[in-house]
Amino acid sequence: MDPVKKVEGKAYPWGAKNIDTDIIIPAHWLKTISREGLGKGAFESIRAQPGNIFDDPDYAGSPILIAGDNFGCGSSREHAAWALADMGIKAVIAPSYSDIFSGNAFKNGIVAVVLPQDAIDRLIEVAKTDEVTVDLETMTITTPFQDRFAFDMDPFRRNCLMQGLDEVGLTLARDTAISKYESAVDLDRPWLKREGGNEGVVVA
Repeated sequence: MDPVKKVEGKAYPWGAKNIDTDIIIPAHWLKTISREGLGKGAFESIRAQPGNIFDDPDYAGSPILIAGDNFGCGSSREHAAWALADMGIKAVIAPSYSDIFSGNAFKNGIVAVVLPQDAIDRLIEVAKTDEVTVDLETMTITTPFQDRFAFDMDPFRRNCLMQGLDEVGLTLARDTAISKYESAVDLDRPWLKREGGNEGVVVA
C-alpha cells in the first residue's frame, strides 16, 4: 500500500446520497479475485446514463470523490473499495459512511473524510471548476478560495495511511519483535520446536 499524506487535484462533484456497494460495483463483477480491472465496472449503472459525471472529460482521472450521506451502504463487499482504487480514487469526502465500507476503504489506502453537509455543498461548487486538497498532515481540506475545513480521523488509521501500512505491512513492521518472541519460545519450550517441519505430528 502506498503512503498517502496528501491528495490533491480535481474531484467528482457528485454528492449523491445512499450510494450502496452494488452501485459502486455491481454483483456480476464479483466473480474475479483480482483487484485489477474493477475500475471499468465502477458505477456501471450510473455510467449507462448519458452525460454522467464519471465519463465527463472535465473530471477524468480525478483522485477525489465528493459523495453524499451514507456512502458505501449495503453489502460488505471489499470489491467496492477495490473498484474505487482501480479507477484512481484516493480520497472520498462525505457526511457519513457505512462502517464496513470505511474500514474497507482504509485497508485499501483510500482516505475517507467525514464533513458536515454544508462543507460538502461548498466543495461540490468549488470542484466544478477548481481543484481540492485533502491533507492528512494538517487534517484539513482546502480550496484555492481560502476554504479550510478541518476533519477528524482515528489516529491509528491516519498513521497507517500516512506510512502506507496495511495489515500485512503492520505485521512485517513487527518482524523483529515476532522473531525475538519465537526464539524465546524455542528456548523456553524446546519440545514445541519441530525440526524439519513435520516431526512429532501424528497423522490419523
